[in-house]
Amino acid sequence: MLELEIDSAQCVHLRGRLDAAQAPQAQAFLDRIEVGATALVVVCTGLEHVSSAGLGVLLKTHKRLLARGGRLCLKGPDPHLREILGYSGFDQILEVLP
Repeated sequence: MLELEIDSAQCVHLRGRLDAAQAPQAQAFLDRIEVGATALVVVCTGLEHVSSAGLGVLLKTHKRLLARGGRLCLKGPDPHLREILGYSGFDQILEVLP
């Protein structure tokens, strides 16, 4: 199960599992967010698991934002998620904040 919410600072909070079953819901949610020329911060402190489908959602969103002058930043990934980002090379594509 995946919970998505956006707070008053326009940060997206992900909680649960971002896998193939939840990817369409997450993509639809992220596609509705307009950030202009700023960064969209995705808070990952509650994210328990990310599959390759979940990484695809993050990459697609990042590419969409780049085309509009923005970018996607991940905030607070746990050590396991940082490891996944490192193995996949996503730590070189996305900005990862502590």
